[in-house]
Amino acid sequence: MFIDILQVVIGLVIGFALGFFISQRYTKKMLKKNPPINEEMIRTMMSGMGRTPSQKQVNQMMKQMNKYM
Repeated sequence: MFIDILQVVIGLVIGFALGFFISQRYTKKMLKKNPPINEEMIRTMMSGMGRTPSQKQVNQMMKQMNKYM
């Protein structure tokens, strides 16, 4: 009886661990494929603040965003 409970607990722990690592890998893959912020979003944001960004400024912002991700 104790062994049966122990097997269920071990199975749950292994299942949670595998689920965590699989979902983490999937999320990283999705973020790399579809980044949350792109150049157009940066341009729109800077234009909304009343600035016309140059390509150099957009590239600098993209580098900073990618460094933090």
